[in-house]
Amino acid sequence: MEKIKCVISYDGSNFSGFQIQPKKRTVHGELEKALQKMHKGEHIRIQASGRTDTGVHAKGQTIHFETPFIIPEVNWKRALNTLLPGDLYVNDVEKVPTAFHARYDVIEKEYRYYVWNEKETDVFKRNYAYQFPYPLDIKVMQEACSYLEGEHDFTTFSSAKATTKGSKVRTLYQLSCEKHGSEIEFIFRGSGFLYNMVRITVGVLLDIGQGRRSASDIPFLIEQRDRQLVGETIPPQGLYLWRVRY
Repeated sequence: MEKIKCVISYDGSNFSGFQIQPKKRTVHGELEKALQKMHKGEHIRIQASGRTDTGVHAKGQTIHFETPFIIPEVNWKRALNTLLPGDLYVNDVEKVPTAFHARYDVIEKEYRYYVWNEKETDVFKRNYAYQFPYPLDIKVMQEACSYLEGEHDFTTFSSAKATTKGSKVRTLYQLSCEKHGSEIEFIFRGSGFLYNMVRITVGVLLDIGQGRRSASDIPFLIEQRDRQLVGETIPPQGLYLWRVRY
């Protein structure tokens, strides 16, 4: 058996998330369908670095699977992309040691979130950025980002519906917020992420940017470990799983 690692991209707009679900179109489902065709009806199970929700995109999601086939990497890539739909693409294929695991061997993930900071709707951005029409103070948001970097218990900034057992402590190596024209780009690099952590955190940063909270509230919010202290989870379409490092 060979173990194959693939780096994939997808436009999450028309997927019901990554994870396989009955009667729903998912990234996982489309990948396994393509592999099943290649393996003449045999079910090939994939493992991913993690799941993404409905509407969330990926530039660099990573998966692995085991196969009895001995095929050059370039041929795997070509064959899979021939069978996959147009909103899902295999960027890179690599043979890896049998001990490799797409989920358990992750050392760092990078997510990006995009906000379209304009009053007028841009119909071409509606599936790829969160439109936020209110004025924002970027400098204050950048100050708030610095409070969130480092190792913290991120319970306040994760969904109360999260099924994660055990510690909610994670390390954010980088959290930046930059405005380019009308677009605001948030970059999160960390050891791991809790359910909805990026979307909840960006929501808090937008509150701070509007003056509804102050940047210095962040240490208090972290300390309280209470999801109810912060606002709602902002929409999924601005979120991208950008890169996974091993």
